[in-house]
Amino acid sequence: MLKTVTFALVHFTVAFSVAYLLSGDLLVGGLIALVEPMVNTVAYFFHEKAWNKFNATGA
Repeated sequence: MLKTVTFALVHFTVAFSVAYLLSGDLLVGGLIALVEPMVNTVAYFFHEKAWNKFNATGA
């Protein structure tokens, strides 16, 4: 569990840093750092569904 928490902190820090450096705005950096992991989680769910369906076809 500790590894998951530390990775989440690294992910947040990287997302915030990149967004802040590109925008120069702390609010934008913070919002992107919070929203991006949520969107990625949903994308991952659908990626897994597609991947499982692809594997089920024997490809």
